[in-house]
Amino acid sequence: MRDEYRADLLQVNKLLVWMADAVRSAMSRATNALLNADQTDAEEVIARDAEVNALYRLVEDKVYDLCARQAPVASDLRLLLTALHLAADLERMGDLADHVAKTALRRHPARAVPEPLVATFEQMGTVADRIAGKISSAISKLDVVAAGQLERDDDAMDKLHTDLFGIMFAPGWAEGTEAAVDGALLGRFYERYADHAVNAGRHVVFLVTGETLDTRDAVKD
Repeated sequence: MRDEYRADLLQVNKLLVWMADAVRSAMSRATNALLNADQTDAEEVIARDAEVNALYRLVEDKVYDLCARQAPVASDLRLLLTALHLAADLERMGDLADHVAKTALRRHPARAVPEPLVATFEQMGTVADRIAGKISSAISKLDVVAAGQLERDDDAMDKLHTDLFGIMFAPGWAEGTEAAVDGALLGRFYERYADHAVNAGRHVVFLVTGETLDTRDAVKD
């Protein structure tokens, strides 16, 4: 019975790693769709968002089942409760990648990002991919070092978000209101993607150490 229980706990971890890898791929492809007006990538991200949602439900079901059957305590209980929080943040990251892809598709065949914003969104996409990679590593290896680095990466994303508005609010902005609205929304999607990753990193640290980091800036939506 204990071997089966341990196998079930391992399965929960594997589901979370699959989710992390899936949302990383989703944002990478969404960014490509955004910058290159790639309809195929945009449609693929949107179609596969349902798979991320299904993984989220699998984590929930598995956690609730284990709690009901095994009445876990101590570190096992912490693992299962943390898994629920991690899955929720990862599911939201998938939704945000889906929002980026839908914006790209809505403007197709035109590129959704005007030329003055291309470099900034390229950098935001790079930071988002780096963050998602660290989340996957943090979950699979219970790596608190990778988890702890996410705060710094989030600072980089926040700076890019600020830079984005600096470009759009500059006197020389000539791309129009519609492009500015798209840019503001897209910037928010990337910024929140990073915020949810930071939340996920905090959950990993709590899982490993039992200590709660400062959550004043934790994502609420």
